[in-house]
Amino acid sequence: MADLNIKPLADRVLVEPAEAETKTASGIIIPDTAQEKPQRGKVVAVGNGKKDEPMTVKVGDMVLYGKFSGTELKLEGKDYMIMREADILAIV
Repeated sequence: MADLNIKPLADRVLVEPAEAETKTASGIIIPDTAQEKPQRGKVVAVGNGKKDEPMTVKVGDMVLYGKFSGTELKLEGKDYMIMREADILAIV
């Protein structure tokens, strides 16, 4: 993975969303228009945390986040999400 020139501030986390499912468990192919936005991804960068609240996630963690969490952005041709650590629901 290329070294990104972005450092999230405070309690923010930069997440690379996982690819959307293209096939169901039974083998049915899902068209692009019906694919759901992924709700899990890999942590790419983390901020320093708040004064009294250290960060609990680290780079490389796979996380689950809310459907409408964070802000989508595109860096170096890839899609990313930047969100607060509080928007992360679980580490997988």
